[in-house]
Amino acid sequence: MTKHLTKSLAALALSAAIVTPAFSRPMTETDLATLKRLGAPTLSSDGKMIAYQLRETDLKANKGRLDLYLVPVSGGEPVKIASKPDKNEHSPAFSPDGKFLYYLSDESGSDQLWRVAIAGGEPARASDFKADIAGFKLSRDGSKVAVWGDIAKDCASFGCDDDGDTSKAGPGTGREYDALFVRHWSSWETPGNYSRLFAFGLTDGKIAGDGVAMDRGLTGDTPSKPFGGGEEIAWSPSGKGLIFAARKADKDEPRSTNLDLYGADVAGKEPLLNFTEENAATDNLPAPSPDGKYLAWAAMARPGYESDRMVVQLVEMATGEHTALTEKWDRSVGSITWAPDSKSLYVTAGERLDTPVFNIDLKGKVERLTGEGRVTAVMPLADGSLIYGLNSLQAPTELFRRDNKGKVTQITNVNGAALAEIDKVDIKRFSFTGANGDKVWGQIIKPLTRAAKLPVLFVVHGGPQGSFGNSWSFRWNPKVMASQGYAAVTVDFHGSTGYGQAFTDSINKDWGGKPLEDLKLGLAAAGKIDAQTDVTNACALGASYGGYMMNWISGKWNDGFKCLVNHAGLFDLRSFALSTEELWFDQWDHGGAWWDRAEPEKWNPINHIANWKTPTLVIHGEKDFRIPYTQSLMVFTTLQEKKIPSKLLIFPDENHWILKAQNSIQWHQTVFEWLATHLKEGEK
Repeated sequence: MTKHLTKSLAALALSAAIVTPAFSRPMTETDLATLKRLGAPTLSSDGKMIAYQLRETDLKANKGRLDLYLVPVSGGEPVKIASKPDKNEHSPAFSPDGKFLYYLSDESGSDQLWRVAIAGGEPARASDFKADIAGFKLSRDGSKVAVWGDIAKDCASFGCDDDGDTSKAGPGTGREYDALFVRHWSSWETPGNYSRLFAFGLTDGKIAGDGVAMDRGLTGDTPSKPFGGGEEIAWSPSGKGLIFAARKADKDEPRSTNLDLYGADVAGKEPLLNFTEENAATDNLPAPSPDGKYLAWAAMARPGYESDRMVVQLVEMATGEHTALTEKWDRSVGSITWAPDSKSLYVTAGERLDTPVFNIDLKGKVERLTGEGRVTAVMPLADGSLIYGLNSLQAPTELFRRDNKGKVTQITNVNGAALAEIDKVDIKRFSFTGANGDKVWGQIIKPLTRAAKLPVLFVVHGGPQGSFGNSWSFRWNPKVMASQGYAAVTVDFHGSTGYGQAFTDSINKDWGGKPLEDLKLGLAAAGKIDAQTDVTNACALGASYGGYMMNWISGKWNDGFKCLVNHAGLFDLRSFALSTEELWFDQWDHGGAWWDRAEPEKWNPINHIANWKTPTLVIHGEKDFRIPYTQSLMVFTTLQEKKIPSKLLIFPDENHWILKAQNSIQWHQTVFEWLATHLKEGEK
């Protein structure tokens, strides 16, 4: 390996040549399932090298494989490093001196910390815990490491023989619970077991000692579940402490969005500190400045509301002076990264179909730095340049560099050869006057064809506080839909993000009101704006809230579409309110517990089934605990009993999302067959 790696590194300055074939073709569902996925990019301390993980899909085995790559910031051919056949290497991090790469690997049979020299050599295992490591973060000087994973609360070390599950009362297989949150997202909860954070020293690249638990006196998950990660954890500049986000696991957890920022010394001598105790809403994304003078984070203001605006907060450590830095900027930040000189921050935020990078100085002045597309990771260099990941409706994430004069250069091209074989699609943004006279935005995505008319796929986003913007998805992907010979139309209806908090809030207690009006007006506008877009020959598709809208359309707009595709859609709001897990979402959006609502049945699709007549394909995953699959069973039963053409597709091994490659292909093939049956006939 040493010889190979040294030889490869010598060639890093050479550009990768992508051979473009003389033909192209429409994108298929197999393309979508098998395109490479670049993630977890990290920058070396000298700003010269980037490491990243790359997932490639083994379609036959129906699983993905993760490998690590190095590429110069200046561009060139990426080099695989520390790869072992049939093993997964991921989550890279450079040592501060740039000589080593730390990462996680399952080579030993569980996810443990490993280290490899950049100049070559065999990887060495740096940890030997009884538990899997879910993530890690090195201190700034590289002398310590924070690790986290699922650990029994009563376990003093990182992993014990017992998982701490207090629900197993025996002697049978039954589990007993005495509080809500018995299941979350796609798995049943294990009471007594939490995602826990520990700090360890590093000696000669290996974890040393027993470590110190950071959650002393606190019961909760760090990072938060189900999607929290390293962005919720930060080392203090001195390396003497950790700052992390956590939500208490108590009787209020199912209704609480109160994540707080805690601080703990890694020596374990001081009590845990709650830095944000006064705020009963979400505090997250802790980010100490490089010079140690400031702590930045993002905070919401309204307890119980998961889609409130995330405002950047800034505290000067010496004086305690606190500033809500972006209070006057009506956007919600999704990530925070300091400039190396500590004079400004780089943040990402939704902005009218895009998610760009913005620079914010310490007085709150905001400047947009990137154009169209969705930025995923931001890594600033000392010269004012930025490295970042970027994806769009046309392509998955690649790495780019924006120099200090604004010139943008692409660094990686991991899917270049595959995408060169696939036709691009035409993307048109449009706006129209929607509900309340407000400007509403949408997109038309269609194949490059001279066809006079194209059937329409009207794709409704979920959330509902979300956006079907200019970004890539490996699940609901307008490009692969349009490639089948359709015009895909999306509308960011009232409730969508990227247009100011008032617009996002406007869907509250109005699920079937303004959004439906926007969808009707938006589809009509698309037909007028683009002559190819045949809105008279259309099917509508949606998942989650988008699936709710399919059920709502069935009863309230039953002459608009030739068919519907309903994935994991809410059908009966009453049964949903009493069977979902994160109660804060349902109770905020609809005005409290079911029995406390002023008009609980007002927006409930089940009340309008007498009007149903549209052929509907219904899809769900059995492991979906966000919207239990019984919601779809009720939809299918209704359709069948009313003798409406319908089909049910159930995935026993999927949750709210369809994630496995073969399942994704089956999902798309079933959907495309359904659409063709109802739309392609309309072309004749």
